Amino acid sequence: MRFWLFKSEPSNWSWQDQLAKGDAGEEWDGVRNYQARNFMREMAVGDRGFFYHSQAEKAVVGIVEVIAEAHPDSTTDDERWECVDVRALQGVETPVTLDAIKADPRLADMPLVRNPRLSVQPVSVDQWRIICEMAGVAAGR
Repeated sequence: MRFWLFKSEPSNWSWQDQLAKGDAGEEWDGVRNYQARNFMREMAVGDRGFFYHSQAEKAVVGIVEVIAEAHPDSTTDDERWECVDVRALQGVETPVTLDAIKADPRLADMPLVRNPRLSVQPVSVDQWRIICEMAGVAAGR
């Protein structure tokens, strides 16, 4: 199992929107960055990810699971763009803000710190464990 971070503007697609989709989940569509698309191509069913609210909140607010591997993005006819499907697993006890992540030296190498504009990015096992601890959730979920 690998770990990821999925960024979303809550005014566009919020954690509450993701929760409302239930077990059916939803496409992580609309990504138009080659690096982010390539990360989605690497994902496997069962991989886990942080759901991150960008814009004003800038915080990890939930955990999602990849439920369908990369496939054509239904929001475009351009065959270059693909997406995965994700479903909500659980919210976090304590949202983990970007400021808190930047303040922890153990997380200095995270793509979120180095390249905050990238909408889909990998998370190492150690980074996953640390952020889960900060969020008050079990790292195994």
